[in-house]
Amino acid sequence: MDDEEWITEPTRNSMQKVALTAIYDALTYRNMGLDIDVRDIVSSLCEQPYEDCDYYVKASLVMAIKYYEEAVAAFNAKMKGWTFDRRNRVEQAILLLAYVHYFYVEPENDKGVVIDIAVKQAKTFLGDKEYKFVNAILDNVLIHAE
Repeated sequence: MDDEEWITEPTRNSMQKVALTAIYDALTYRNMGLDIDVRDIVSSLCEQPYEDCDYYVKASLVMAIKYYEEAVAAFNAKMKGWTFDRRNRVEQAILLLAYVHYFYVEPENDKGVVIDIAVKQAKTFLGDKEYKFVNAILDNVLIHAE
């Protein structure tokens, strides 16, 4: 499937990749100390006006920005010998997307489904063993309070 095809007929898988890229872009802006323009990031990635962009992409980016500190604290509490900011930016984006997907964008989704998506992204975009870390940390962090 070429890039133009998924833009005209977006699938959930392609929108997950766009959401991941949007969060990665926002993390890059954050690390550079620049303002994050949600509308610009989303519309440029989707190549259409913001209003016409996929809800999942918009919600994922907004929630990742809004709940960034909360998510980082949750990850840091479960990491042994590491901190969130020491992970590479792609891995941070994968973790943030899974966090907001599970808790805020689609909280009715099964934990296993959210982790599976994140693990697939990790296998695609990270090195050979990082997916195991992604799987383990999400299994410990993605827990709904009873």
